[in-house]
Amino acid sequence: MTTVTENPREDELAAPLDLLLISSTRSFAGRMLPDRSWLRMGAGLAKRSGTVAGRLGLLTRELVDVAAGRSERAPARADKRFADPAWQHNPWMRRTMQAYLASVDTAERLFADADLDWHDREKLRFVLDNLIEGLAPSNSPVISPLGWKALIDTGGLSAVRGLKAFARDMASKPRVPAMVEPDAFTVGETVALTKGAVVLQTRMFELIHYAPQTPTVRQIPLLMVPPVINKYYIMDIAPGRSMIEYFLSQGQQVFTISWRNPQARHRDWGLDAYGGALVEALDAVRAIAGTPSAHLLATCSGGILASMVAAHLSAIGEGDKIAGLSLGVTVLDHDRAGFAAAAMSERAAQAAIRASARQGYLDGRAMAEVFAWLRPTDLVWRYWVNNYVQGRPPAAFDVLFWNADTTRLAAALHRDLVLMGLRNSLTRPGEVSMLGTPIDLGAVTADAYVVGGVADHICPWQATFRSAQLLGSKDATYVLSSSGHIASLVNPPGNPRASFRAGPVDAEGPDEWKASVEKSAGSWWPHYAAWLGERSGPQVEAPRALGGRGFEPLAPAPGTYVHQK
Repeated sequence: MTTVTENPREDELAAPLDLLLISSTRSFAGRMLPDRSWLRMGAGLAKRSGTVAGRLGLLTRELVDVAAGRSERAPARADKRFADPAWQHNPWMRRTMQAYLASVDTAERLFADADLDWHDREKLRFVLDNLIEGLAPSNSPVISPLGWKALIDTGGLSAVRGLKAFARDMASKPRVPAMVEPDAFTVGETVALTKGAVVLQTRMFELIHYAPQTPTVRQIPLLMVPPVINKYYIMDIAPGRSMIEYFLSQGQQVFTISWRNPQARHRDWGLDAYGGALVEALDAVRAIAGTPSAHLLATCSGGILASMVAAHLSAIGEGDKIAGLSLGVTVLDHDRAGFAAAAMSERAAQAAIRASARQGYLDGRAMAEVFAWLRPTDLVWRYWVNNYVQGRPPAAFDVLFWNADTTRLAAALHRDLVLMGLRNSLTRPGEVSMLGTPIDLGAVTADAYVVGGVADHICPWQATFRSAQLLGSKDATYVLSSSGHIASLVNPPGNPRASFRAGPVDAEGPDEWKASVEKSAGSWWPHYAAWLGERSGPQVEAPRALGGRGFEPLAPAPGTYVHQK
């Protein structure tokens, strides 16, 4: 999907796939096949036959200039696919590149000329992007100068390594080039290193209590709620870049949920089961800390769950159990929320539900494949060239390792999330229930802190802004990070390129809000730590032992559930 980014980083290439629940049950080829959207695009172009003829005529003339060596067509400076000097100095390679770029430019203009509605545009954007990126001459082992250089430098060994890597990757899901070697990191040894202990284990989750890093701590604790489709340690990815470590260093008491990786026998775990689990974890945290309330910091699909639990507790008169509700890259309003929302239809939804019901779960590897094809240049063809054309192993990067460490989604939860997204139920009070309570997000009165990423192509920041608007919080803060889906969360202080905007949710819409709020340099983490501190009570002596009050340490962090495959 074409997305405007502000200096995209490698961190932005990985993301949880909570919103891609329908597309993940269809093959990539199935999503590329023509449907009625194609017919409507054809009809739109037919109405502009003169414009189409003019564009094709211009393309023909430019291709003649390319063949004659007269074309001045050049790639964008940021286009790394053609960075090798051979694309400029070798006449055959230069002509091949110029013909490709001219054709792409024409295709993009014709796509715009079709004047499609949002739904068709999002679906066909996916198809067009993948066709354009897949046909790039830089991907061809016969054309790519990188491939020829590797072949010569290794005496042909690069081709052997590339073929072996291709065979390995295509043998099982997600059937895209590996972004990281499966043994590049070890959970508990090179990632997820913050000291703590499992203080509660249930059939659905482990609750981890982290060791304080300051002599005194804030009285009211923080419970982190990770997505239900990825493992929790993106919040504890590495020393110096760990959210958990940072909040501990700021004097916060920190707990996190580590979800169990469901199997087919857990097919009945739906929203009610996960909502009940979150309430159980919240009550345990309150008991251990000896406080009437706790903060919730929930990300992605964990944010959907936390918002519904907050509404449920408010409805039954227990809303004061939540001291503050913080959401990271969470979409509660699925209207125009990107490709995943565009792919939703009743027919597709029911097919997706039937597919996961047969298996008992939705395989996270299928969602990893969908996400990869949403960013084909960065997540498919970049690694295609590196792994297969050049025969090189991918670089070791912890965020990509986490992204590849996928989990399953129980069939019932998959069904509940699909239907809720299809009907956009959370925007209409009472349309969906949790634990027997009709959900009204407007009943959530706890102070709210909502974070979005300006370059997020999974959860568009405008959609996350609407999440903040749906809550009934009188004191709601929205924060717009300068990064993408994951880099907006893994955003430690010290990055000179980082910036954010933070302000009250008092504008009519996201664009008006953005125009009215000044940009601040650096990470949003210190801003959030200060926000938490103002709402977390007085400083008290740090606990000398983890757990307590009936919740004794069972195992050291990161626990056992995080290791389940």
